Parts: sequence; structure tokens; C-alpha cells
Amino acid sequence: MKVKIKPGKNNENIINIPSSKSIAHRVIIGASLSEGVSNISNVNYSNDIIATINCMEKLGAKIALKDDSLIVEGINLLDINDKEIIDCNESGSTLRFLIPIFALTDKEVIFTGSKRLMERPLNVYKEIFDKQGLLFKYEDDGLHIKGPLKSDDFIIDGSVSSQFITGLLYALPLLEDDSTLTILEPYESESYINLTVDALNKFNIDLEKENNLFYKIKGSQKYKSNDCTIEGDFSQMSFFSALGQLNSIVKIDSLNVNSKQGDKAIIDIIKNMNGNIEEGNIYISKPSNLIGTIVDLKDCPDLGPIVMALATQAKGDTHIINAGRLRIKESDRILAMETELKKLGCNITSSETEVFIKGKTKIKGGITLFGHNDHRIVMALSILATIAENEIVIEDAHAITKSYPNFFKDLIKLGIEVEEYDI
Repeated sequence: MKVKIKPGKNNENIINIPSSKSIAHRVIIGASLSEGVSNISNVNYSNDIIATINCMEKLGAKIALKDDSLIVEGINLLDINDKEIIDCNESGSTLRFLIPIFALTDKEVIFTGSKRLMERPLNVYKEIFDKQGLLFKYEDDGLHIKGPLKSDDFIIDGSVSSQFITGLLYALPLLEDDSTLTILEPYESESYINLTVDALNKFNIDLEKENNLFYKIKGSQKYKSNDCTIEGDFSQMSFFSALGQLNSIVKIDSLNVNSKQGDKAIIDIIKNMNGNIEEGNIYISKPSNLIGTIVDLKDCPDLGPIVMALATQAKGDTHIINAGRLRIKESDRILAMETELKKLGCNITSSETEVFIKGKTKIKGGITLFGHNDHRIVMALSILATIAENEIVIEDAHAITKSYPNFFKDLIKLGIEVEEYDI
């Protein structure tokens, strides 16, 4: 799918941000592993969330989809067929969260997904499986694993992805014996582990946290059902807060001002760039004279693309650090943004883990950009397109369905002219 975005001022309609994908994954998994029935409300049916739902149904959970809610009947015992195919589509969270859970059984399981997903690193789990003498092997039809996983003193590299830590924290309480989990520094994306611990507590799982780098996990625990409402997603809010900074006032609803989401850092990032953004029941982002600054993505890598877009409109130099994990996302997000922003005439360079942007750049438009099959690249470029001098076409725009299927509808709600058409 392509979109053509015509530049123009947005109106001041209030945008209701969709629910947090990060929290939804965690809650759906917790509910599926629980005894009893859980009601989950305010669910955004993105492709990634559908992938997690489908996978948990393969494990034996019964999940009924309503308009924007789920009724989840959890599983008392893990029940899966031998050599069951578990399709994670393009969802890294689904794949990495579920490998240890499916390894609780003695059945062989085959994980599949998009080519890019299956290329993303899984060495953390391979080392654990190899140590315990368990099957962990790539074949033509996918990744083959076989448990049962055993209790142990697990040591995890904290610089690769917090998703491995989350996966173990979900699985280890269901083992018969106790385990420990040590996280080696540098420890990045700790905020996501805070979301994991919060979700586990909702479903009666107790973790003993001695410090940020060490957990004791009691075995033989049981998940218990709970009703949950998923709060709004600050990573998606970041695109509309950027729109408010660069275009016209944007009012944003459906967010938890006390959220533990790491991507809430977009508020401080904008403020550090001299941006005007008001927090409250309704967040209000207002046009500002942005200035360059240093932005640390250690705990909020998903903000990378939209921060790069903002930096092109900030006076002076913006230096983005601890950005290396952007290279192993749905695309190499540093390379993707550097490629597309240079087409727009922006001054951007990068190293393996840093990005350097010199602003401010006038966006002339009148060209076609490529979305790199990455939802966050498409959305970041779309925001810049609204302030261009001429219309911009973005190819691969269907990528938004991964996390925010209604993104373009919400832009249209704000008065931005968006034309969608199939290639």
C-alpha cells in the first residue's frame, strides 16, 4: 500500500491513543496462563497482538474477541500437540516471550515468522537450551525447540533485549523448583521489565527483586485470572506529540499520567528540545522552536524514528546515543531513517550506535519515500510529510498494521489529507 500525504495544518480534534502493545502482550499471556476467566478491555487489534492471541490459543487458552475487549479462559495444564507450528508473524515480542513458555512442555515446537523476524538474534535462548541439553535448531521450516526447561541460576546479557528477560520471568514461576535470574550490565530497556513485573503481579505471580540486576523466582506458582484495562500507548502518542510540535496544536487523550512505560520519555525529550507540551488528563502539544540536544535511547529505543524526525526540525545539533538496538528491529531503523531523511535533504550521519543530525531543514517534498516494512518508519515520515512544501508519497505504508492500524484514519481525523491506494 502507498499513501499520499498533502501538507497542511492539523485541526484540534482530540486524538484517543490506542492501547499499549507492550502491556497488551503481557496481559494476554498472563491471562492465558491463569486459572479462571479474565476480561481484558481496551484492546487494539494490531497484527502483533493478533499473533500473540493466536499463539496462546495453540497452547490451549480459549480467547473470545469482542469489539475492543477479550474474554480469556486460561489453561490449567499446558496442552500442545507435538511439532505444533507457532506462527509469530512479525512480532519479536511474541517470539521471544513465548519460547521459554512453550519449552515448559516436553513437546517439540516449531516457531515460524517473517524472514526478518527469524533473522533477529536469539542467542541468549540458544545458550540456555544448549546448556540444558535441549533442542534449539533452525531448519527450513522454522526454529525447532523442545523442553522441558529446568530450574537454574540464569545469567542474561542485559544489553541485547529485555524481551529475553520477560520470557524467562513468565516461564520460571511455573517450574517445580526455584530459580534465580542475574542480569549483566549494561542493562538497557529496564522500563520494559517494570511493565513485565507489574503484569505478573496482576496475575498472582510473586518475584523477589533483590536489586535491579537480580531476581529470585519461586517455583510451583500458579497464575490466577484478573480483569484488566490496557492503558494508552506512549510510543504511539509520540507521533502525535511530534505533530503538535511541528504543525499545529494537538490534544491527546487515553493516557495514564502515572504510566511506567519507558516511552513516556518522549515528554522529557521534547521538553529538553525546548518543546511546549502540557501533561494531564489531556496532553497538549504545541508548536515550538525546537533546539538540538543529546537524546539517550537506552530505555526507549522505539522512540528513535520519531526523535530523528523531530531533530531535523530542531535548530543546531542533535546527538542520539545508545541507539544500537535500532539496527535489529523490524528494519535497521538507523539506516532506514538516514536513507529517507537524506532524500528530504536532511543532514544526518550515524555510527553503529549513534546518530548525528544538524537542523533545521526545510522539507520540500514532492518525492516518494520508502517505509522499509517498518511501522515506526512509516509513521515518523508521515509526520514530516504534513509540514512539507509539496505532497509526499510513502511506499510500504501497510506496515502500520503491525501496531497502529488506524494511524492514517487518525491523521485524517485531524484534518490531514491522506490518500491510500494499493500498489
